[in-house]
Amino acid sequence: MDPNRAYLRNPPPAELEDYVSDQRKGIVPPPLEKPIEPGARQISLTPPDRLTLGQMPLRDAIGKRESRRTFSDEPLSFDELSFLLWATQGIRKVHPQRVWAMRTVPSGGCRHPMETYLWARNVDRVPPGLYRYAPLEHALVAARVPGGAALPSLAGICSEQSFVDRAAVTFIWTAIPYRTEWRYGPDSLKDILLSCGHICQNLYLACESIGAGTCAIVAYDQDALDAYVGADGKDEISLYVAPVGKIPG
Repeated sequence: MDPNRAYLRNPPPAELEDYVSDQRKGIVPPPLEKPIEPGARQISLTPPDRLTLGQMPLRDAIGKRESRRTFSDEPLSFDELSFLLWATQGIRKVHPQRVWAMRTVPSGGCRHPMETYLWARNVDRVPPGLYRYAPLEHALVAARVPGGAALPSLAGICSEQSFVDRAAVTFIWTAIPYRTEWRYGPDSLKDILLSCGHICQNLYLACESIGAGTCAIVAYDQDALDAYVGADGKDEISLYVAPVGKIPG
């Protein structure tokens, strides 16, 4: 069998039966989100219960959903960004000991291995720069100091797809594999990739509901994208890019 196709298959039952996960060993689970460095600048987002966006009927959002590569120069509002982040990785309920957190998207075993980074270019009340979304706090955390050293062109990293650099904000998702491996070990890979797909589909539908659009991208330079967000490419790996902008009137 083609080795690439083998990744689509579940491991043999015997392999899973013999595997003892870190969870079964009693090892403490990994954190639900990356820790926030002391002194890091944070921007609190609009709480979900105060958001009134996204009232489009689900049937209409699904029917209108398409990949969009043309964006207007209109900025994304602060509430719109808050809504998109809640729709893709928002917290619904947290275990008292923070063993798991239920979110707005599914993930096997409620492990949620993804981290969300944002290149904010044209968002009201958000200085241009690279941020990480902290879902437990529902806040942006500055990953690069706004106004600091210039980052390379994301379009250049993404196979010269010029529309990327015209987006109001670009979502970049990374995976921290151990969050899923802690429970599922050798059966983790497919679940991690499926979790990323769940998130991006929510982004597509949420964008349509606010008059915005996105186009998911997997054509990128892996090492360059990892370096862009500060991932080491081993314990944290870039997986998906989704530029977002308002649909031209």
